[in-house]
Amino acid sequence: MTKFRPCIDLHDGRVKQIVGSSLRDDGTGLKTNFVSDRDAAWYAELYERDGLIGGHVILLGKGNEEAAKSAVAAFPGGLQIGGGIRPCNAAEYLDAGASHVIVTSYLFEADGTFNQTRLDKMVAEAGKERLVIDLSCKATENGWTVAMNRWQTLTTLKVTPESLKFLADHCAEFLIHAVDVEGKCEGIDEALAIFLGSHSPIPTTYAGGIRHLDDLKRIDELGRGRVDGTVGSALDLFGGSGAKYDDLVAWNRR
Repeated sequence: MTKFRPCIDLHDGRVKQIVGSSLRDDGTGLKTNFVSDRDAAWYAELYERDGLIGGHVILLGKGNEEAAKSAVAAFPGGLQIGGGIRPCNAAEYLDAGASHVIVTSYLFEADGTFNQTRLDKMVAEAGKERLVIDLSCKATENGWTVAMNRWQTLTTLKVTPESLKFLADHCAEFLIHAVDVEGKCEGIDEALAIFLGSHSPIPTTYAGGIRHLDDLKRIDELGRGRVDGTVGSALDLFGGSGAKYDDLVAWNRR
């Protein structure tokens, strides 16, 4: 059964909802949908109160470390954390209260080449059972390709049944960002939801384009109940109008 998983996206130390594909190293062109007047710990405490296990805190660039640690400390063992995760800091976040660390860009060379040695180092440091691999998927001619560096660089890693099976042997879960629809509130990548429901061998959370509860129900249908979903900009908790937080909590409790 598909579950709603919450998120806390951090940018410049504040909880925000942005269009992920608008992120740039020089800070230009950023499209922001929402900036909260509440801190990260407030959201973490809310999720703990409502029993929402397995959400994620994402650090979108530098300057978010303190806010991220405050969130995982407020909900010990209830939140995963990602964004700039490396072997050198994985234990730091796990010790701070994160249930898992999420890794993407570290697994690749600067030119986007997948590096098996780096994956092995992450597994050795965090442990397979506490590692989540973020496959941020950008649609290409023959399916999807993983994007890194805040979704600006395409890698050599294609998202196929074979690559999912290989990576699943090295981690506990997948976090899948559908890059082309992320933050736009225009609907989900249905083909990707079907693919994940058919081929992901481990727990998987889909993020991107969910507008309302019906989209989560659609993921449940397309993904055969095997793919969870996270809601960002459409959520009333983040200034949206399509998805009501209370409805999503109720969905999880049904």
